[in-house]
Order: sequence, then structure tokens, then C-alpha cells
Amino acid sequence: MNRVLLSTLTISLLSSSLFAQEDMTTVAGKGQIYYYTTSAEKLFDKKSTQSAAAVTFDIQHKISDSITSNFTVVGHSHLGSGWGTLHMENSRTGGFFNVANITGSSSGINFVLGRQLLDTPMLGSFHWLLAPSSFEAYTLGYNVNSNISLLASYVNKVRANNSGDNFKKLHDSNYAVGVAYKDGLEANLWFYRLDDKKLDYSQLYLDATENRNGINLSLQTVKTNYGTGKNSLSYGLKASSEASGLEYSFAVNHIADRETGMVGVDSIYTSSWNSFASQDIGTSWKAEVSEKLNSGQSATISYASYDTIGNEFDIILGYPISSSLSFDAIYANTKYHEDSSSENSLEFVGTYKF
Repeated sequence: MNRVLLSTLTISLLSSSLFAQEDMTTVAGKGQIYYYTTSAEKLFDKKSTQSAAAVTFDIQHKISDSITSNFTVVGHSHLGSGWGTLHMENSRTGGFFNVANITGSSSGINFVLGRQLLDTPMLGSFHWLLAPSSFEAYTLGYNVNSNISLLASYVNKVRANNSGDNFKKLHDSNYAVGVAYKDGLEANLWFYRLDDKKLDYSQLYLDATENRNGINLSLQTVKTNYGTGKNSLSYGLKASSEASGLEYSFAVNHIADRETGMVGVDSIYTSSWNSFASQDIGTSWKAEVSEKLNSGQSATISYASYDTIGNEFDIILGYPISSSLSFDAIYANTKYHEDSSSENSLEFVGTYKF
């Protein structure tokens, strides 16, 4: 397969042309202040605290009626040693193109070529800290009809969260093929062939959700066949409903023999803010209650228990001041192993969108 990658020179040239044709270019973005501290050393201790200010620009330039170039530029700077000695994105100051791609459509087929965010169950962008994880990939999508959609993606590199401009090349060929169905019953079927960290595995993922008498009932199963060693089988159930303005959910998952393969993020029902349930072996469960007010304020409380990776209690709060300004706070109490002590973490985020 020919690999179409945008070089730094190409990005610079295209970026210059964007502002020369303002009528064909849109620019949006956000400014953020992020503060993160854990009790790994001591809560609020400089050695276990990191902070940063960041500005993100999302730029779209319409090349033709069917083709658009897209860029997301992230610039960041440490807030100073008084706000923690740890640096986000691996540097005191820096910047990178998290997204740099060409999107378009032809004969009903949509495509994305270049750096992009992915959203599939076991291969996807983890939205955490200053910028979501991203991929260098080539993606095709096709809507068969109003109920059935197809998607295929060939993945070359991944930029993990908090790693700066470090796009790491995956081993060999990596791809995902999926089909989604929605007509009362919602179902997703995915096949992956991935070689992250030289694990060399193929994977089949299936989930389905149906509403019965006001209760959403969901099931999922993931079968991972590794190139060497044991394979993995995961299956889970989830029930969710709404009453008196609150949303309730309870999920249980079981993973046999070996961790479930994933890249970036997983969609296992019992995953939490800090814990990926796909990396647990045994039975896990998670209970969650959330509320979102008409003013946009939101609160989520959850507790999850895992056989091998401990347990986690989360409180996630969202407080919008206006359509542009918002504040978020996250408290997590995580026990990473059953024989370890709990670790507390606090995150405070201020976001201004423009």
C-alpha cells in the first residue's frame, strides 16, 4: 500500500495557503489550564504534580467541494515549578500537529488520509490531558443505507497520551474493519489485525444494545488470538436506565486466560477513568450514577472492582460558566493491585473555547 504521509514542509505550505483564502478556511480552538496531582509521592507535592497551559487550533481548509484539509495544532507550556515539577507532553514547552490530514468523499465513500483521531471499540483515541492520542492512518467509510455503515482503517503510527510529538511506528501491517447496524437494535462487529508492542494478534469484537421497557440492555464479547502464548476471551453485560433525572448503569465483565488486546483505549463496559478493564484477568464489575442539569452542569460517581488490577472510585464534575468557558474536576481513588495501597489523584481543568 502506498503510504501518503504529510511532511512538515507540506504542512507548512498548506498552513500558509489557509490564511490566504479565509473564505475557504475555518479556525476554531480552545485554551486550557490543566493541573494534575497524585499521592504517588504526596498529594499536591511538587514531585507528584504536573501542570500546563495549552492552546489548540482546529483548522479546516476546503480545497474543493469534496476535499478538505484538516489540522489540529497543540502548543503547551509548563506553569512553573510552583505548580509541580513534572512536565506534560514530555517537555517544558512544545508543540505538535496532532491532526494533519485530507478528508473527502467520492461515489459515496468517505476517506481520511493522514494524522487523525480514531473511534473504534478496541483501537481508538484516548481523550485525556492536553490532547487525545492520535494515529497516522488511512480510513475509508461507506454508508450502505440508513441502517448499515462500513469502515476500514489501515494504521501506521500511534501517538500515545502525554507523549508530545512522538508518533511511534507500529510493527508490520495493522488494520481494522467494522460494520455498524442501527434499527431499534444497535450492533457493531469489528475485526482487528494489530502488532502493537510485538504482541501480534488478531481480534474479533461484537456488541449489541436493545431497549426493553426503558432499560438499555447491552452485551459484548472480544476474542483475541495472539501470535504466541495463550489467547483471550472476554464477555460482558451492561444494563442502564434513567429515573428522576439520574442515569444508572451496572456492568459486569469476565476475561479469561490473558489480557484483551487494545491500542489507545478500550470499550470494555467496566473500564474506569484510570483503569482499562481489558488489562484485568477474571471478573470485574462497575456501578455508575450520573446527572446532567439543564444548565449543563454534570456529575458522575462510579465504583469498579477488578480481580487483578484492584478497584477504582471516581467523581467527575463538569461546570460550564457559559457556552465558551467551563471547569472540570476529577477525583479518583485507585488501587492498582489488590496488595497495594490506594492512590488518590485530582485533576482540575479550565477550558475556554473560541
